[in-house]
Amino acid sequence: MKLLIFFVTIKKILKDKVIAVDREKLTKVIEAAKLYYLLDYNQNEIAKELGVSRPTVSRLLQQAKSDGIVQISILDPTEDVENLATELEQKFNLKKVIVASIPQYEDHFIKNYLGEKAALYLDEIVKDDDIIGVTWGTTLYHVAVELKQKLVKGVKVVQLKGGVSHSETNTYASEILYLFGKAFHTTPHNLPLPAIVDHVVVKQAMEADRHIRKILELGSQANIALFTIGPIKTDSLLFQLGYFTDSDIESLSGKAVGDICSRFFNESGEVCNESLNERTLGVNLNDLKKKDYSILVAGGPNKIEGIYGALKGGYANVLVTDQYTAQFLLDKH
Repeated sequence: MKLLIFFVTIKKILKDKVIAVDREKLTKVIEAAKLYYLLDYNQNEIAKELGVSRPTVSRLLQQAKSDGIVQISILDPTEDVENLATELEQKFNLKKVIVASIPQYEDHFIKNYLGEKAALYLDEIVKDDDIIGVTWGTTLYHVAVELKQKLVKGVKVVQLKGGVSHSETNTYASEILYLFGKAFHTTPHNLPLPAIVDHVVVKQAMEADRHIRKILELGSQANIALFTIGPIKTDSLLFQLGYFTDSDIESLSGKAVGDICSRFFNESGEVCNESLNERTLGVNLNDLKKKDYSILVAGGPNKIEGIYGALKGGYANVLVTDQYTAQFLLDKH
């Protein structure tokens, strides 16, 4: 539904119109307009205030508009977000940008609105035999809960990165997979591994398992990938899960601007810790560049730098964000 914002301007009438209209009546026209449009009085209340009948109030308000004393303009935010989307597409050479108009620049609002927009977009593009790769986290969970069931055949859903941890913090991985599977009538493939391991040899041993290898290959084959940006904050979800050593955190500080699928990159989109990257299980960043739809769903002040780095790195060809983040990205050089 379009959000329409009304701007009302009450202007003093020109002197030549004052001559043509009875001054006392003109005063009542202006008073009625102020009470109705500025102070939110209803017509009955205005009638009592001015000592006139309700039909008279109606005529006074009508005259206020016809004489130009009251001027009403309508601002449709969808026009602005469409312009923002077009500019972002051009600036970052993206296939599609969807900008959600949010009422407040707060995390809760952002995730709700972006989840709805991303779910609608998926409903548009998913077709028979598609392979959809998804990650986990609160943003993706908001997308999952907004999904509507679609009559498609042969669709596969696969987890793009590991999500098992020793922490009790909920990654929403199982809920996301279940909801995606339900929406597209398929049994999802989960990746029952941690996102990051302590040693490369441990990762190599896990990837050698034929069942695990099959899921990883399915993630590489996915033609649709859906992911978000993880901010570099110690209270963000990935940092809460206990994957990092002190040296890992120190190596990321001041260099990394965000992560996609637990792979960290700098402001230019380059991987900033190769050692950590080699211990990460899941889809590689370069694989995202090959997808038909590589969809980044992210917004908010903590993710601006990360989104910018991801777009500079070319890891997404579709962006779903909010109007404030969109403007920050356009203003950023």
